[in-house]
Amino acid sequence: MTSSPNNPDRVVLVTRKTQLEELVTRFATAPQARFFLEHAGTDFVPIQSAHDTYLRALETVRKAIPRGIKVLHIDRDQVPVTEFDDDLVVALGPDGLVSNTAKYLPTQSLIGVNPDPTQYDGILLPFAPDQAARAIDLALNGEAALAHVSLAKAESRDGHHLLAFNDLFIGAASHVSARYELHHGKTAERQSSSGIIVSTGAGSTGWLRSVLTGARSIEALANGRSAPSPVNHALPWDTDDLIYCVREPFPSKVSGTTLTYGVVNSDHPLEVTSHMASGGVIFSDGIQADAIPFETGSIVSVGVARQQAHLVVH
Repeated sequence: MTSSPNNPDRVVLVTRKTQLEELVTRFATAPQARFFLEHAGTDFVPIQSAHDTYLRALETVRKAIPRGIKVLHIDRDQVPVTEFDDDLVVALGPDGLVSNTAKYLPTQSLIGVNPDPTQYDGILLPFAPDQAARAIDLALNGEAALAHVSLAKAESRDGHHLLAFNDLFIGAASHVSARYELHHGKTAERQSSSGIIVSTGAGSTGWLRSVLTGARSIEALANGRSAPSPVNHALPWDTDDLIYCVREPFPSKVSGTTLTYGVVNSDHPLEVTSHMASGGVIFSDGIQADAIPFETGSIVSVGVARQQAHLVVH
């Protein structure tokens, strides 16, 4: 861990729409949304309560920013097109908002604030709203401790590239099978599967854990054993290793299932060649909007990126 850089001259506050705000976009007004949901048998009260809690947290964080500091408030959809300069960035949860913001910040520090600790685990959100003022003050004065987080990078030979805070998905955009050839180290195999997950250290407690837990539970139950406890496969956030895992590999005359899990690093690189005429994609951190194409003729190399994310931890 290190201290944050000195003297950011602007605070960028990143938020996301609440479920109620998304419903208003769909139904035009909150009363209309409530009418529709309640007539469909859905309780509207938790939706309204979560919205109110988020707005209270937002107001607390706004007041935590010192007077005289320039403030830019953006929605998460604006992050990829925002030009960050000498900024301190504050993301008002959930955890996914931090991961989808951090990869756009090559040098800037990021504070994750948990808007509702009763709802979110907050692995990437170490600060409650009433702790934001101290975290912001320390970061603005270059005194905050930072955790440096390794990112994954997918780079195709035709010039496309993509960073990931948690994980990369390599496969088909729909629920059809992905067809490709996987090269890990000196070994290669043609495969047909539901796609490949490549996880960073930060992402090892997320999607990767779900895939591994599901696979182990299915195997146990199918063989008459009790479902085991969830997999705990956490890696350090600054690790130089990535983990790849193939989802639902299908054994056939032309597709194998021996290269389904492994460590990716400088000694054991990962390269994947697409055999999908259409619909192949690579996206990061669960956001398909930033996908890059992965179709026949595309060859992608995956490894740890030079860029890191910089999270304020205390």
